[in-house]
Parts: sequence; structure tokens; C-alpha cells
Amino acid sequence: MDTSHEVLNLRTTPTQQRSSERMQSLLDAAAVLIDEDGIDGVTTTAVAYRSRSSVGVLYRYFPNVDSLLKALAQRNMQRYMDRVQEGADRASLAPWAAWDNTFGSYVEMYRHEPGFRHLGFGDIIAERFLGDEPTNSTVIARIFAQMLSEEHTVPVTDSMVFHLDVAIAMGVAIVHRAFLYDSRGDERFIEEAREMVGAYLRAEIPLTAE
Repeated sequence: MDTSHEVLNLRTTPTQQRSSERMQSLLDAAAVLIDEDGIDGVTTTAVAYRSRSSVGVLYRYFPNVDSLLKALAQRNMQRYMDRVQEGADRASLAPWAAWDNTFGSYVEMYRHEPGFRHLGFGDIIAERFLGDEPTNSTVIARIFAQMLSEEHTVPVTDSMVFHLDVAIAMGVAIVHRAFLYDSRGDERFIEEAREMVGAYLRAEIPLTAE
């Protein structure tokens, strides 16, 4: 039996793990720098120094600062969607039962995810940062629409995606205002966004419980 492929896997897996850990370390360093000095504070030299790496190592993974910020924005997106999915898995099938978690997870990203308050999903750098065509809010709206379709057995329609897109735009704008002068977020704006956007969603996308 040829075991060379299995041996190769055993040898490369630790290398791949170290590579992934090094990349995450670079992203972590960039996120901390964003919190300290804003996006303009992210330079290849600063990230390399903060991550106890070298500029040469950084360039192995990211050809420039923009690509590093894009990767960090994508990681933010993935971490947020993981939170949303975990909440949806725990929620009941009542219409919009998962809304509080979906909204609360976004607020918690602002409070606890390094760099998120300034970078978010990358909109501040380019409105179409995560793809060539749809805006970031549209990308998220389509993901949410698919989740709603699977959880409540309803079809994904252009109208659903549109209303989700509008809801996301409203929520993002108000939450941004909530954190503009307060690192914990102004609860008045946060609760207003929760109630207003939640009411909009329930009115425009009236899901039926199974």
C-alpha cells in the first residue's frame, strides 16, 4: 500500500497550521493597530513589528496593506455570520425569533472585536470591498434571505432581499451613530435601531411559523 500521500499529509498539516496561525497573528496585529491609530495607522512595518514578525513574512501573505485590510474585513464578516448562525440554531421557529441575536451580535462585534468599530466589513475603504458586483449590505442580505428560506420554508425573492438590504442599511447607520462618541455604544440609539429595524422587517417580510 502506498503510504507516501498519507505521510506527506502528516508532514504538511503542521506547516499549514503554522501558516494559518501566522496569518491570523498578522490580522490580529492589524486589528489592534486600527483600534489604536485608525486605519491610517496600519502599515506593513507597524503590523510586522506588532506581530513580532518581519515585513518579508507579511509580504508572503499580503502583497499590500489593502489586501491585508480586505482579509481582516472578510474575517470580520465570517465571525459575525458565525455568531448569527449559532443564534439561529438556538432560536425557536417563531417569526423573527432570531432577530434579537442577529442585531445583538452586530452590536457585540462593535464592542469586542478589535478593529471592527473602524473597519467593519470594509465599507469605509470600498463600498464593494467583498466582491465585484454587490455591495456588502447586499451580500449580507442574500445570506440572510437564504437562512430565512431554509428556516421558515419560504422562497427567496427579490423583494425579500431588497427589504433585508434596506433593513441592514438602516441598522448599520444607526449603530454607527451609537458608537461615534461612545466605545460601549449609546443605548438610546442601539435600542431605537433594534425596535425600528425589527418592526420594519416584521412588516415587510411577515414570516409564517411552521
